[in-house]
Amino acid sequence: MPTPHTHDFIAVGLGPYNLGLACLTEPIDELDGLFLESKPDFDWHPGMLLDGVTLQTPFMADLVTLADPTSPYSFLNYLKESGRLYSFYIREIFYPLRAEYNDYCRWAAAKLPSIRFGHQVTGVEYDEADGLYTVRALRPASGETTTHRARHLVLGTGTPPYLPEVCRGLGGDLLHNTDYLANKRALQSKESITIVGSGQSAAEIYQDLLADIDTHGYRLNWVTRSPRFFPLEYTKLTLEMTSPEYVDYFHALPEDTRYRLEGEQKGLFKGIDADLINGIFDLLYQKSVTGPVPTRMLTNTALTDAAYDEQSATYTLGLRHTEQERDFSLTTQGLVLATGYRYQVPAFLDPVRDRVRWDRHGRFDVARNYSVDTTGRGIFLQNGATHAHSLTSPDLGMGPYRNSWIIRELLGREHYPVEKSIAFQEFGAPEGAVS
Repeated sequence: MPTPHTHDFIAVGLGPYNLGLACLTEPIDELDGLFLESKPDFDWHPGMLLDGVTLQTPFMADLVTLADPTSPYSFLNYLKESGRLYSFYIREIFYPLRAEYNDYCRWAAAKLPSIRFGHQVTGVEYDEADGLYTVRALRPASGETTTHRARHLVLGTGTPPYLPEVCRGLGGDLLHNTDYLANKRALQSKESITIVGSGQSAAEIYQDLLADIDTHGYRLNWVTRSPRFFPLEYTKLTLEMTSPEYVDYFHALPEDTRYRLEGEQKGLFKGIDADLINGIFDLLYQKSVTGPVPTRMLTNTALTDAAYDEQSATYTLGLRHTEQERDFSLTTQGLVLATGYRYQVPAFLDPVRDRVRWDRHGRFDVARNYSVDTTGRGIFLQNGATHAHSLTSPDLGMGPYRNSWIIRELLGREHYPVEKSIAFQEFGAPEGAVS
């Protein structure tokens, strides 16, 4: 059997971050990368591509611009090639439609020869003698197994949907919000629908279903354990926390402090767009003119238990009001869990777990240069590191910055300038006396 070609790096998973890495490494002759994705094509959260919904980040937070504004893979170049640049300019809104962003990513992916769709990575091994990783992938369409070798790995497998423990194996047709659009019609045929969740996705689905409540006649509930419907913090000095200086500051904090802050900072990147909150209120007001709206919005309410009755096709949710410490129940036919995503270490890493650094909580010990292996430059992580790199980890605008770091590590030199200081404020205490 011939020896597989040796790549400089293999990137596993193709979300926006590894797609950005593919765009930024494509013009670098010294780097030979291979990108393996299990899906047959690029598709970014297809279940949440609701009509008119925009990203929560401006168009400059595309795959490449904040690393290389001259890149042919920019969002503006996509608009130009699509014949829609002037329309976007006249629109005067910085935030691309989510469906438009997905189409942009598909446009970029179609231009890159380094991407292999339909390759599900099943195992990774390390050859000590050669200093190479061997990556095996299954092609489900043909049943073929392929083998690839590289000096480095970049993990971009994303964060899978999270289901509360009380809802796992519950039965019925409950769904996570990632599958919302494909099941919307079936949901709207039910007598009642309940959304559980606190963030942007829960709010978008609530507004979408509220708009059609008169047409279909269902009862609509929104249950959130948050004490209120928190808006996304998007003031400019807060946005400076998505900066090189804040990553430096946060990463240098003690592990226990970082974990505490990780929990406290969720509202900074998981809140609801303020315009959406106001839009929901306006829609409720509009519909209340003709009478009470058949909806409930329950705050301070935690999901503690759940049961499903097959005969009535009904869920009974056990709920607890956290401030009043009062228990109650709610019955519903439709159940949408907008309960977020949580990173899981891919099973294909099991053979090389001894080459990976782990923190005291059993999660990746992610270095400042985004590496997670014992050598400090062999395996790199995209996203999944809010415990080490704060809210910058899932931020689309920080993707090009992180990729610039990873490319510098792969090359041994800086190809795209890596910003070091952009914030006006100081995040840590100054040394000594100040005046």
